Amino acid sequence: MNKAKVGVNGYGTIGKRVATAVTLQDDMELIGVTKTRPTFEAQVAFDKGYDLYVPEGKEDSFKSAGIQPKGTINDLCKKVDIMVDCTPGEFGETYRAMYDSYGIKGIFQGGESHSLTGISFNSTANYKESWGARLSRVVSCNTTGLLRTLYPLDQWNKIQNAYVTIVRRAADPGDSKGGPINGLEPSVKLPTHHGPDVQSIMPWLGISTMAIKASTTLMHMHTIVAELERETGTDEVLEILRDASRVRMVSTKSGIKTTAEVMELARDIGRDRSDMYEISVWEDGVKVIGNRLYFYQCVHQESDVIPENIDCIRSMCKMIEDPMESVKKTNRTLNIIK
Repeated sequence: MNKAKVGVNGYGTIGKRVATAVTLQDDMELIGVTKTRPTFEAQVAFDKGYDLYVPEGKEDSFKSAGIQPKGTINDLCKKVDIMVDCTPGEFGETYRAMYDSYGIKGIFQGGESHSLTGISFNSTANYKESWGARLSRVVSCNTTGLLRTLYPLDQWNKIQNAYVTIVRRAADPGDSKGGPINGLEPSVKLPTHHGPDVQSIMPWLGISTMAIKASTTLMHMHTIVAELERETGTDEVLEILRDASRVRMVSTKSGIKTTAEVMELARDIGRDRSDMYEISVWEDGVKVIGNRLYFYQCVHQESDVIPENIDCIRSMCKMIEDPMESVKKTNRTLNIIK
């Protein structure tokens, strides 16, 4: 089997998880990861045995910290088939030009705009659109969360309009730099980017989104109201959601009343880094009245896009043509079990 040679540019919150996921795939090889500073994350990557690549001129600072780089980011580009770019959003144009110059493929994350790549990716909604593509973008954690539930619902009973409020975490658990400490911060630029991001994959969907930043680090919460084409019942909706890929049903009756218990569940089932890749939907919080559907879901912002990145590699490198075959393969390696 010819394995895809994968590099990860940016070994941070998303990058380190993508790197781990790549090492679990039998059809991929992790060639190396990049880091711009000799932080503890760089040390951990080095200790794991990952080949570490750094910006040109920064080699000595890493060596002084006891970390021996394998080479520069340019050197990594010469060795890979595809680069998963997990760098901060403002560097997309620069790295796209770099990947172009080396003739390699590039996957960007949701911090970049759709216009950077011209293709946005979701495993079940449009896997084949990235088939053999040179560039693609895995949409953001919140957008991925919305697609995981809205797409299968729309395929079953067309959604006329969806109204979403996102209560989002202020910072990741390991980030001490910012976020509201004792308050709620509205996103006053409306509508928020999440609706147009969903439409980059489901252009036919009417969707409006608002967001509030809250003083929590664990997860994002979505409240969703969807107007369906035809009247239905709550049980029918529950059946669709239970069958949806990478959706986990939870219940207050089982003791999962908050996002804290969802993350405790991820720890208890032994997930790497306590990650909850699935979108969690409160089963007893789903309600249909006529053709109007109400439900709550939550998104683990650090990890829900990781399986999508793995599937995107397979699509772009033309490795597995059937979307669900790739999804099932990724799910097995990440212990995502329905």
